Amino acid sequence: MARMDVLSRQIDYSAQGDQSDAFFELGLSCCTGRDGAVDLVQAHKWFNIAASKGNDEAKRYRSEVASDMSKADIIKAQKLAREWLVSVH
Repeated sequence: MARMDVLSRQIDYSAQGDQSDAFFELGLSCCTGRDGAVDLVQAHKWFNIAASKGNDEAKRYRSEVASDMSKADIIKAQKLAREWLVSVH
């Protein structure tokens, strides 16, 4: 059973079902400030990870979030997503 602490929340993937939906929800939480301050870099990161896992809606949200970000922030978000993906494999 894979467990990870993500944004101070435990996600139990076996109970969560589709991982891409869990990552998409994290992106929504970050871009709306639902669980704290709005963080578009983190939102983009989680939408990017969800998209890499096959969530098509995350691709659309990632694009929308990116339109409100600087190029430097997008690069940072992409780097964070890559680092996160490498760290869990």
